[in-house]
Amino acid sequence: MTESAEQTVGLPVAAEAVDAARAMGQEAAAHRQADLIPILVRAGELYYQQDAPEIPDAEYDDLMRELVAIESAFPVLVTPDSPTQRVGAAPTGAFGEVVHGRPMLSLGNVFDEDELRAFDQRVRRGLGLPPAPAPAPELRYVAELKIDGLAISLRFERGRFVQGATRGDGTTGEDVTANLKTISVIPGRLREPATAVVRGEVFMPKAEFARINAAREEAGLPTYANPRNSGAGSLRQIDSRVTAERRLSSWTYQLIEDGPDGGPVVASQSEALARLAALGLPVNPDRAEGLDIDAVCRFLEEWREERHGLPYETDGVVVKVDRFDQQARLGVVARAPRWAIAYKFPPEQVETVMEDIVPYVGRTGTLTPVAHMRPTKVAGSTVARATLHNLDEVRRKDLRIGDWVVLQKAGDVIPEVVRSIPDRRTGAERLFEMPATCPVCATAIVRDEGSVRHYCPNPKCPARLSQEFAHFAGRGGMDIEGAGWSVLEQLLERGLVKTRGDFYRLTVDDLESLDRFARKSAENLKTSIERSRRRPLARVLNALGIPQVGEQTAIDLAGWIASRWPSEGTDAGEWTALVARSLPGVTAEELQEVPGIGPVVARAVAGYFADPETASVLADLVDAGVVAEPPARRVASGSGFAAEPLAGKTVVVTGTLAGFERSAAEEAIRAAGGKAAGSVSRNTSYVVAGENAGSKLAKATELGVPVLDEEGFRRLLAGEA
Repeated sequence: MTESAEQTVGLPVAAEAVDAARAMGQEAAAHRQADLIPILVRAGELYYQQDAPEIPDAEYDDLMRELVAIESAFPVLVTPDSPTQRVGAAPTGAFGEVVHGRPMLSLGNVFDEDELRAFDQRVRRGLGLPPAPAPAPELRYVAELKIDGLAISLRFERGRFVQGATRGDGTTGEDVTANLKTISVIPGRLREPATAVVRGEVFMPKAEFARINAAREEAGLPTYANPRNSGAGSLRQIDSRVTAERRLSSWTYQLIEDGPDGGPVVASQSEALARLAALGLPVNPDRAEGLDIDAVCRFLEEWREERHGLPYETDGVVVKVDRFDQQARLGVVARAPRWAIAYKFPPEQVETVMEDIVPYVGRTGTLTPVAHMRPTKVAGSTVARATLHNLDEVRRKDLRIGDWVVLQKAGDVIPEVVRSIPDRRTGAERLFEMPATCPVCATAIVRDEGSVRHYCPNPKCPARLSQEFAHFAGRGGMDIEGAGWSVLEQLLERGLVKTRGDFYRLTVDDLESLDRFARKSAENLKTSIERSRRRPLARVLNALGIPQVGEQTAIDLAGWIASRWPSEGTDAGEWTALVARSLPGVTAEELQEVPGIGPVVARAVAGYFADPETASVLADLVDAGVVAEPPARRVASGSGFAAEPLAGKTVVVTGTLAGFERSAAEEAIRAAGGKAAGSVSRNTSYVVAGENAGSKLAKATELGVPVLDEEGFRRLLAGEA
């Protein structure tokens, strides 16, 4: 690219693309530009304003790069309203406007190592350094994982969070302060009385994306396309209670803070990240500092596959010149800084054969068509099944049994059939139709008027019961170790389990009668069942499979119950019976007192408890001797509950604890307001180490993270540490 072109358009583009555009001639290039601009403008509006993109990110990037090449070849064609000159899109008007003190810029993209090294060469030229491969020890980069979320700006005054906004068009964003306050990782007050502006990204974790889509699918609602759109749409809700129902998270990565002399408090990006963490803001530990361009490339290669195991979605790596004085010398051009670039991982899609489409009956009776595919590896794992959501989705994508299809993972976690490949059809492919009767109990299938949902209305359908009981006994519920699917099927088929309480009425002789069960294995399963008889209230609530209630909502609900019906001085069994008798009378209005529960969830929960069948289920569990252990009581206040002892803290549990199973320990952490993490980093507040603690304990010692034994853990939970 010529220097003049780079000054005109702030996005990197290959010289070959510019040459190809120049070869078109200016008149033809102008016609093509006229075609591209409305497409990209509409795509930008859908992406930034409505969080509902029509075209894949990769296709958008290709079109944008084509436009950049044309405008680089013919700078005279550049206009102020070209998408190449804008950061995002103007605010929609649904929220108040916030003018950013400093523009929130976008980043140029590169898509391979050659383009990244070309960026390094441009940086060297701009700083007057020798070209690669000559060493340049004074030039170092910071590499940070690129979060596929919604950019935000947070303003703190004397340590207090006072305003939050979206990026908008880079100059003016939308005021989403109330919604940002519902995100637990964003502190209401910093650890120091600092006045600063902090930039970052809000995103929806993969697990939350999967939970919401599963709930929407069961309810017969359209599912969300990916975590980015879901998170952005959740943050931009008019009712902040809706945002609170969706457990969003955030990473911060830019600090604007002036010292007493008017200059910045820190001198580099690496120092800024350390400062953000010291102030109590969430900073992604998966980053690297002090890198030359070769080390940056190694970082990219490392995370190309490792990213699939992260709990959030990342679509690339942001590479920044570390020193702020060098950033200032390099400057900014058009919509992007010259000192930073985003390397985007290529979209991972594969082609395979969809051998069949099979409808499955879920817990609520919803029939979900599932694609059975020729097993193929995508995004780090082998995939043979993918939900097709509903019949309307099958028709919209023109999917037929026997089709060759394009497969990917939405959010790098959920297998998704993107589209069929009609050119590869042989004529032997077949259309899929929903069955007229339930494939399990033969009850006539119902489709609600105006809904995409087909469902079996029979509440005693064996498929529904087996799914409900599997959820009840599973790891997220009562966690009955050894009660897997094959065991559960036998218990149901033989009539040994007809209600949830029947799990606790099973004898060793009952279990020994199962196929491939000896006396010892029967005794082991019985021991596991007895161990599960006492579980924290939140786990019992989650096990019930209440509509719209997942793990976190169950924890919130349990805390509210403990404040409403205190357990002090009451035997846990008697308290459980009291709660079981009282819950059927709870109203939706009362449930909206629970922090994090909005009107939609409140109505669903109230409706569940008002159902006479639910009262029977609760009474059956009490009769079977199930005990819900009450959480520590949280005192209600005007704005929710008083601060929990672990509010804002991250705790990692490692090794074996005598008084806690791992899941129960993590449950206790969350109930106390903390975050139960799986790995140790500089952001970890405590590590709880039991017997046979291994590498996590060593990592905590290396980083200086406080380590607690079990007694210290109990004191921490009680607020005594």
